Amino acid sequence: MEDFVVRVLEADNPWLLKSDVGEWYHKFLPEKYLPRDTQLSPDHRVCLVVGPRQVGKSTLIWKYLSERKTPALFLNCEEPALRQWLTSPALVWEDLCKLVDPPVPLFFEEVRQLSEAGLFLKGLVDKRIGVPIIATGSSSFDLESKTRESLAGRAVRYLMLPLSLHETAQQPDYPEIMLARHYQNQAQKMLCYGGYPTVLLSKEPQKELAGLVESFIIRDASDRFRIRYPAAFRKVLELAASQIGNLCNYSEWSALAGISNDTVSEYVNLLQETHVIKLIRPFVGGKRAELTSSPKVYFIDNGIRNLVFGGFQSVENRPDRGPLWENFAFTEIYKHLNPLLDSIHYWRSKAGAEVDFIIKSQGRIAACEIKSGDLRGKLPRASRSFIEAYQPGLFLAVSNHSHPSISVGGTEVRFIRLFELAEAIKAWSIN
Repeated sequence: MEDFVVRVLEADNPWLLKSDVGEWYHKFLPEKYLPRDTQLSPDHRVCLVVGPRQVGKSTLIWKYLSERKTPALFLNCEEPALRQWLTSPALVWEDLCKLVDPPVPLFFEEVRQLSEAGLFLKGLVDKRIGVPIIATGSSSFDLESKTRESLAGRAVRYLMLPLSLHETAQQPDYPEIMLARHYQNQAQKMLCYGGYPTVLLSKEPQKELAGLVESFIIRDASDRFRIRYPAAFRKVLELAASQIGNLCNYSEWSALAGISNDTVSEYVNLLQETHVIKLIRPFVGGKRAELTSSPKVYFIDNGIRNLVFGGFQSVENRPDRGPLWENFAFTEIYKHLNPLLDSIHYWRSKAGAEVDFIIKSQGRIAACEIKSGDLRGKLPRASRSFIEAYQPGLFLAVSNHSHPSISVGGTEVRFIRLFELAEAIKAWSIN
């Protein structure tokens, strides 16, 4: 092992020089740690944590390692000296065994920076080294392109997104009435500012969001993904933000952005892969009257959407209140689904009947209708049409008031408030 590599490792891992491990871990943890629902369970495979920047991937790992109360070797793959060294799994492991005895867990930060990230991690797994291997990447776009084939069966993937309402509002000691009010207040904040940890904890959330958009969306798109037309890319982002909950019209976006349909499609796919937006496809259940073509667009984070388009004025007085509620409901559902087992769709018939969200999980379906006002315990006609056609196991009618449940054709219909949505989905998906 070259001396300059040893010096970098010692600088990043002062415990190698007998410094206190607990103090070292403490440096990487925020003063106020917001517990995440994601629980890491490393085994003989790579524990691969992906997602947008600044959602807390590294913090989650540092928290996990600190609770073990034993050392781990931190390897920052953005460090040029380490990238030069991290090429041969066999030789690297031989060097590490000489450096640390006994071996300790390995934490690869931004592993996508390695030229052959997938092959390198595969080599370590195949050597059966007997210690946890944990790695992070800023997005699934570039990380998975290098690791998908190499790490088939050799990695457990954890997708981290901005905080959910449940994660930000946990107050277990509150009485039930106060807890409901607490969740409602937090939901109002997140409707405007979203769920990025740095944003929610900041006294200047708009400034933090501006930094996220410029640094992690616009600049990354231009520099890392070599976007040819940055101004057009920003325009596509703005168009998506202005039309949350609506059908995508690539031809219209193409004309407004001054680029081809294919380039619009490329930019939309990039925004999806970097966890900025999500397209959901129509639910196809075999009925000939269903609409089965265009997807709808939603943002993964309301705050990013409002920074790009819409602003931060009070939700109660803004014209896009309905779409904001619908987008936030989407994020709450999406964050609580298993990406391997579950999917989310919308339903619309050619006659115009529509249901906002259809959730499919292991052969079962549930449906969800979102209204920013009060449904008063009454189900919209389109919702009844869907229930009659498909008999979902559960139908959630979400508004700003709760009402007693009813049964429609054998389907349980629950009238719940927005902050109760995620728990209702989670309970249904695991039953």
